[in-house]
Amino acid sequence: MRVLIASCSVTYEGRLGASLPRATRLIMIKADGCLAIHSDGGAYKPLNWMNAPNTIEESRDRIIVRNPKNETLTIDIFEVLTDFSHEMGDDPGLSKDGVEADLQILLAAMPESIEPGLTLIRREYPTAVGPVDLLCRDASGQTVAVEIKRRGEIDGVEQLTRYLDCLHADTALGKVRGIFVAQSIKPQARVLAESRDIGWCEVDYDALRGKRPDELKLF
Repeated sequence: MRVLIASCSVTYEGRLGASLPRATRLIMIKADGCLAIHSDGGAYKPLNWMNAPNTIEESRDRIIVRNPKNETLTIDIFEVLTDFSHEMGDDPGLSKDGVEADLQILLAAMPESIEPGLTLIRREYPTAVGPVDLLCRDASGQTVAVEIKRRGEIDGVEQLTRYLDCLHADTALGKVRGIFVAQSIKPQARVLAESRDIGWCEVDYDALRGKRPDELKLF
């Protein structure tokens, strides 16, 4: 990973136009090509970002990031304060708590509990930004990405959005839609999901355990 702290301005061109005026910001460039720009606040959410796959062009005072959807992020650098890289190595991935992990196993075995007619393609389907909990197919044959949380909050919707951005670039999957699943989903997360055409579903963990099939699907 490369970490760059610099005085910079940012211009995005793509689905809409957006810009950030000159200020001191943190720029993270990951080995897979993902780039994120942060300010000193706002917790985990970047001011702007580009998910892999990207092409990155760099000169002395400018970084230009382009993706296959013809979106462009241009970073004009006025002063570099810190610039270093560090090899992170392989990450073992997120270890989920017992309830969340068990929910994924149960719903992989019973995807129709999320939506009638839903069938499992694969658990932990890999993308450039991490594995999708469940990749399924609906009754009409459309591919469906399912992200599962114990508590449904905005960050879970953001995570599923990143997965969908990657899956949309895989033409072999055809059109892909998403469903956010949790035991309970906060109203703000519901509104955000609906604004992005992402479905949502609340499930009853105890009821699913009561319907547990004899053979649970591990993959």
